[in-house]
Amino acid sequence: MPNPLLEQHDLPPFSRISPADVVPAIRELIERNQRAVDALLAAHDSYDWDNLLQPLEDLEDQLARAWSPVSHLHSVLDSAPLREAYHGSLPLLSEYSTWKGQHTGLYEAYRQIAGSESFHALDTARRKAIENALRDFRLAGVSLPAAARRRYGELQKRLSELGSQFGENVLDATDAWTRQVTAEQLAGLPETNLALARQAAKQQGLDGYLITLEFPSYHPVQTYCDDRALREEVYTANCTRASGYGPHAGRWDNTDIICETLDLRLELAKLLGFDNYAELSLATKMADSPARVMEFLQELGRQSRLQAEAEWQALSDYAREEHGLQELQAWDVTYYSEKLRQKQYQISQEEIRPYLPVSRVLPGLFQVVERLYGVTVREVTEFDSYHPDARLFELLQDGDVIARFYLDLYARQHKKGGAWMADCRTRRQSGGQLQIPVAYMVCNFTPPVGDAPALLSHAELTTLFHEFGHGLHHMLTRQTVAAVSGISGVAWDAVELPSQFMENWCWQREALAFISGHHETGEPLPEALLERLLAARNFNAAIMLARQLELALFDFRLHMEWGTGAFDSVQDLLDRVRSEVAVVLPPAFSRFQNSFSHIFAGGYAAGYYSYKWAEVLSADAFSRFEEEGIFNRETGAAFRANILEAGGSKEPMDLFVAFRGREPDTGALLRHSGIAASART
Repeated sequence: MPNPLLEQHDLPPFSRISPADVVPAIRELIERNQRAVDALLAAHDSYDWDNLLQPLEDLEDQLARAWSPVSHLHSVLDSAPLREAYHGSLPLLSEYSTWKGQHTGLYEAYRQIAGSESFHALDTARRKAIENALRDFRLAGVSLPAAARRRYGELQKRLSELGSQFGENVLDATDAWTRQVTAEQLAGLPETNLALARQAAKQQGLDGYLITLEFPSYHPVQTYCDDRALREEVYTANCTRASGYGPHAGRWDNTDIICETLDLRLELAKLLGFDNYAELSLATKMADSPARVMEFLQELGRQSRLQAEAEWQALSDYAREEHGLQELQAWDVTYYSEKLRQKQYQISQEEIRPYLPVSRVLPGLFQVVERLYGVTVREVTEFDSYHPDARLFELLQDGDVIARFYLDLYARQHKKGGAWMADCRTRRQSGGQLQIPVAYMVCNFTPPVGDAPALLSHAELTTLFHEFGHGLHHMLTRQTVAAVSGISGVAWDAVELPSQFMENWCWQREALAFISGHHETGEPLPEALLERLLAARNFNAAIMLARQLELALFDFRLHMEWGTGAFDSVQDLLDRVRSEVAVVLPPAFSRFQNSFSHIFAGGYAAGYYSYKWAEVLSADAFSRFEEEGIFNRETGAAFRANILEAGGSKEPMDLFVAFRGREPDTGALLRHSGIAASART
C-alpha cells in the first residue's frame, strides 16, 4: 500500500494514516531533502531566490505537510503505537534540523544572495526571510568548530526528547487519576457539571459520578464543591502531577527531566556565546535584553501590588467573617472567590452558560470576523476526519475560499490539555500555484452531555476567541513566502497580539447581543445579566495579574540564573519569586513546575513573559477600536493589513506603529484590567 504521508493532498488523509507509516515517511523525506540540497548547491556557482531558495522551500513544505498531521494526532488522539512512531521520528527531525542549520555550503549560499545586487531587488518578505535564515544559521552554530557543532546536535536531539517526554508524563499523570464519588460529595456543583460527572462514570461502566483532572471536571470541583476535603484531594492530585508527591508520587516524575533540560539549555546557550539561555531566547524576540524583560515584569508588579494585596485581604476577610474560615488554603481560593463574586455582583459562570451554546457562539464569532474583516465562514460536512468531535470550515473572501480550519473543541481522554492553534498548511506560492493556509484550532471545553448541547462558560468563550485570533493570524496572511507567512517568523513575544486582541469582543455589549442566545429560547443575554457580567469583569484582576507575573518571573529568572548559584533548586527559586510577587501561596507539597508544559514541553522557555508583553500590544491596539468603533470596517481593515496580513515580513514594532501611529503604552492594559490609578504610583 502506498504511504499516504508521501502523497500530495490538500488536506491530511487522517483515516489512512497508520503509525507504521510515520517513521518510514519522515526518514525518506529527510534523506531526499538532504540529497536535493547538495544537488542544488552543486548545480550552480551563483545563487538566487529562483535557483535555490524557492526549491528549498518546496522541499521543506513537503516534509512539513507529512509531519503536521502526525504531530496533531499525537496531541489530540494519542495511542501507544502513535507515541512510539512520534518518538521514533523526533531524533530524525532534530538531526536533520541540525544538519541543515550547520551546512556551511548552504550558509555561504545565503550569504552570497544577501550580498548580491539581486537581494535589493527582492520584495520585503523575501529579504526578511533571508535575514532571518542567516540569523538562524548563526544560532545553529554554523561557525563553531567541528566538535562544538557535533555537541550542538547532541544537545538539540536530547532536548527534543526531553520536551516530548515531559509532555507525555503530564498527559499520563492527568489521565491516571480519577475519583468515583457520590452526589452528596459533589453538593454545590451546578447540574451541568453533575451531568458531566454522571456521564463520565457511565462511560467507564461505573455507578454514581466520576471526576478527573481534565479541566472541565477539575475546575467545577474547585469552584463549586462544598466538600472541602474533596476539594483538597482533587487540588493535591492536580498540583502534584508528574512529581515525587501526591497520589502517584514518583510515577511519571518530571523532576529530573526539568534539571537535565535546564543544564542542557545553559550548555547550548554558552556554546553559542551567550551567558545564559534567557539571552539566547531573546535573540529572536522583540525584547532586546534580559534587563528589559525584568524591568517590564517588575514594573507591572509595582503597579498592581497594592490592589492585589487589597483584593486578597477582602477575600480573606469574607471567608473568615461570613464562613468562619480562619485561613484560606489553596483549595479554598477559587471556591470562596466564586462566592464573593456572586455576593458582590450576583453572577456566576453557570448563569452565563445557558446563553452560550456552541451552536450560537460559533455563528456569533464568525459574524464578528465578517464585520471586522469582510470574510465569511462556511462549514464543510464531508471530509476525512480523525474524531467525531473534529469539524472543518472554510474562510471565504468575496465567495472565494482563502483558508480552511479544523475545530476540535471538547476535552477527552488521550488529548493534551489546554488550547492551541497549529498550522496544517502554510500559505505560500510556488510555480504559479498558491497553497491556501489551513489551521488546527484545539480547545478542551465541557462536552455535550446526553441530549443537551455544549454550553460554554464566559471563560471558555474568551479562550475560543483567543485561539481564533491565532487562527486569523495564520489564515488571513497575504504572504507567499513560507518563512514569514502567518505566524512564521513572528517574534514570539508578539505572536499573542492577534489572539489576545480577539478576546476583547467577548466583553462588548454590541457583540454579545449576537454571540449569545439561550439554548432553549434563543433569547440573547438579558440586560441585567449583561450588566453584572461586565461589572464583574475585573473581579480579582490584580490577583490574577500577580499569578501571571509569578509564572513569568519564575520562567525568566530560571533560565537567566540557572547554574549561577543564585538559588538552591527549582523549587527554591519558585518560592523566592512567590515571596516577592504572589499573594496566593500554595502548600509546600505543590509541584506546579512539574506540569508547566509551556516552558518545558512548548515554545515558551524564557518566553512566558510574552503573554503580558503582547497583552500590552493587544490592549493598546484595541483602544483604537474603542475610539473609532468596535466594528469600524476601516479600523478593521487597518488591523488586518498591518498585523494579520503582514505575518513575519516586518519587525513587529514597525507593524504596531504602522497600525497605532505610535509605540505601545501600558495604560490601556491597566485600564482594561481595572488596576486602580492609585495602585500605579
